[in-house]
Amino acid sequence: MFHVVLYQPEIPPNTGNIIRLCANTGSRLHLIKPLGFELDDKKLRRAGLDYREWASVAVYESLDDFNASIKPNRVWALSTRGSRSYNEVSYQAEDAFLFGPETRGLPQSLLEALGREQVVRLPMVSQSRSLNLSNSVAVLVYEAWRQQGFSKGK
Repeated sequence: MFHVVLYQPEIPPNTGNIIRLCANTGSRLHLIKPLGFELDDKKLRRAGLDYREWASVAVYESLDDFNASIKPNRVWALSTRGSRSYNEVSYQAEDAFLFGPETRGLPQSLLEALGREQVVRLPMVSQSRSLNLSNSVAVLVYEAWRQQGFSKGK
């Protein structure tokens, strides 16, 4: 299926919601340190309910460690600085979706290293700053999964 990669996530309930989303879509969750919480955080457990045991979650010291371990087919970064809309991409199984920390997003240097074509955005009205992280992950994962015909592959 897909790889959801949270780069230095900060807010436990967001990650808990994303654990639940990954469990229900067959996506794998990858957390890149440093984390803004402990994995046994009460707020994380509450948001994720009992889905933690059903989700594939891995933690990495760095994004380079994730890339070396998983070797994703393609990496798509989601950023308000992206020039392409998320729905303009044809997603493939085993694609990785990279999301930045809630308070600051992905570093510009990381976006530049990926390349402009690999950075997508969610449309918003002009005065908006950003969407909630777990909502953004849900929009992108469900679009990619829809394109795969909601296949049950993991």
